[in-house]
Amino acid sequence: MEKKEKKITEKKNEKQVDSEVREVIVEKKAGFNYIEVIVIMIITLILGGVIGSFVTYLVPSDNDHETVIKEIPKEFKEFVNTYNNIITDYYEEIDSNKLMEAGIKGMLEYLGDDYSFYMNQEESSEFNEQVEGKYTGIGIEIMQQEDGTVIINSVFENTPASKAGLQKGDIFKSVNDVSVEGLSPSEISSNIKNGNQKVKVKVLRDGKEVEFSLNLEEIELDSVNSEIFEKNGKKIGYLGLSVFASNTYPQFEKKLMELEAKNIDSLIIDVRDNSGGYLSTVTDIASLFLNKSKIIYQLDTKGVIEQIYSKTNMDRDYKIIVLINHNSASASEILASALQESYGATVIGTNSYGKGTVQKAYQLESGATVKYTIQKWLTPNGNWINEVGVTPDIEVQLNIEYYQNPSNDTDTQLQSAIEELSK
Repeated sequence: MEKKEKKITEKKNEKQVDSEVREVIVEKKAGFNYIEVIVIMIITLILGGVIGSFVTYLVPSDNDHETVIKEIPKEFKEFVNTYNNIITDYYEEIDSNKLMEAGIKGMLEYLGDDYSFYMNQEESSEFNEQVEGKYTGIGIEIMQQEDGTVIINSVFENTPASKAGLQKGDIFKSVNDVSVEGLSPSEISSNIKNGNQKVKVKVLRDGKEVEFSLNLEEIELDSVNSEIFEKNGKKIGYLGLSVFASNTYPQFEKKLMELEAKNIDSLIIDVRDNSGGYLSTVTDIASLFLNKSKIIYQLDTKGVIEQIYSKTNMDRDYKIIVLINHNSASASEILASALQESYGATVIGTNSYGKGTVQKAYQLESGATVKYTIQKWLTPNGNWINEVGVTPDIEVQLNIEYYQNPSNDTDTQLQSAIEELSK
């Protein structure tokens, strides 16, 4: 298990994405998006002349062949009048798209909810890449050094970068003959992806500049890593999850089967520093360990409680330990609490982040995304962990030795789990 570092990959700014991925559900709903609805309402108001108590517009119903008439409150006229007056009378030129974007942002900011917000097209693209588990690029992870230079931190196998010969430690000099001096990793990432399926990069290696021409390809990210530890004659499987992306479940299931084929006696599931992802993914993963009589989590929709049960009749019975820390959030907390309360797993580490809400995301025609909270989620026993977190059964802090020299041997939380399972 490698040192947990703060890195920025070719496809994302980790600090930005980390705050965005602390969610449980992302859905794209068919039909008109917000921009379309607003435009329809504006056209209706502008062309409708005198407005009565309400105006109407059409939206698709659940049946693709039907539409439903919706009423728009007359108060919306004030929004449209303000929009028209600014566009018409403001003393400087106004970007109507940015003005509309500001209006949508304002509605979300009114909610006062850290998990309800607007992402522009670039932010939305980075977020989608993270939770989809794939992106278009050349297959590298990049990070910024203290002197401001951006280097390749790792090269993924079987990608354009590895085939072309890019190496860890290469320092970026230019992308498509344009200097990248002073640019952030996310800006360099954007420049690479804007290469129209081909990109030319120049790097500094051993004091010499080397140039590469690469084709962009779809890169699938690995979000699960596995290992086996042996102690006191026991074989302990280990599965680390970095995110609950849409492709995490098949990776997890495959690696779990591989570990079981090697006759493991127990299992460690590590969701430390995992900030969440798709609700469907964590549901599928938890279902690998629970039969259909077991609750994975509960949803509270304005006081109406729905219990979500396992989707399978799996009945694994070996001991499981889940490792968590303060950066384990959302879907990580669902998995930890589900295994703790419905399977009898032991949780080791420190209190988790404490995010007990569910979000829905709509992608707009512009490529931007609107995300807002729709539900609370509760543990199988009905506990709401929001701003509290999952409490470990055995609290273990990482000591200063780990931070000075990160390794499996200095990882006190991991060693505590191995010790427990080797008894």
